Amino acid sequence: MDRREPGAVTGNPRHNAADPQAVSEAPWRAVNRAHWDEKVAIHLGPRGYDLAGLRQGRGRLNAIEEAELGPVSGKRILHLQCHFGADSLKLAQRGAAVVGLDFSADAIAAASRLANELGLADRARFVLADLYDAPAAIPEPASFDMVFVSWGAIGWLPDIRRWAGIVAGFLRPGGDLYLAEAHPAALVFDDLAMLPDGRPGFFAPYFARQPLVIEETEDYADDSATVRNATTYTWVHPLSDILSGLLEAGMVLDWLQEHDAVPWRMFRVLSRGADGLWRWPDRPWLPLGFSLRATRLPNAGDPMGRV
Repeated sequence: MDRREPGAVTGNPRHNAADPQAVSEAPWRAVNRAHWDEKVAIHLGPRGYDLAGLRQGRGRLNAIEEAELGPVSGKRILHLQCHFGADSLKLAQRGAAVVGLDFSADAIAAASRLANELGLADRARFVLADLYDAPAAIPEPASFDMVFVSWGAIGWLPDIRRWAGIVAGFLRPGGDLYLAEAHPAALVFDDLAMLPDGRPGFFAPYFARQPLVIEETEDYADDSATVRNATTYTWVHPLSDILSGLLEAGMVLDWLQEHDAVPWRMFRVLSRGADGLWRWPDRPWLPLGFSLRATRLPNAGDPMGRV
């Protein structure tokens, strides 16, 4: 999930050089991995993720995905940045064959245990690798019917065009990406810069493209937890960069939706509705989330640059 939870960000963002690759890969990746390794135990704890429905064989996605995703039975799905695999296993429960990938060894171990516990190991397998190493870790190009990415995933990646190429490379011709994410326009704001009326104020420039290096000591799922590995590197990707990256990778945009709601309390001022989503309390001031479906063109070349 996204980093903007109430009180989750402490201190000021430290802006680095304009080039997103100015942060060498080893430091940002190692720091973020330590952060997410620690969060696995928190999210599996008694105040973490609610897995009751999943364990009862009727796991549900968030309301936005439920309304948009459609049937997945019989499909081969790659779930990138899958954390400990809760959504991967919900897709497997619906009849999909799922491969989940994450860079946290703790998360992948937990996902594999959960798959075995639920009797889904024959339909869901989990691979330990960084997103950018996915083509080597899963050497199965153009073999998936769908790539699934949701909520707080792409903000942890510095190079969105490279991500788009990897996504396209895994899809068979005619296969599609389903992406649901925090809207980059909303990520400009944060409660750290709260206005007198309680609304979040300006925090991160939309077009900056530098990493935000912040201290995230609280957790979005368990607000009683204190995260020791608190330093994180995240990036705000303008919507035009995301869409252009997918188009350049040989994909066509089927649809794009902007949402006045997200599945977590992005800002303190938001109110939770009966559908479990969080919205502005009075008027939909700006989009909080977006989702899209994009399809790999039948005649697209190799988006990952293989010869």
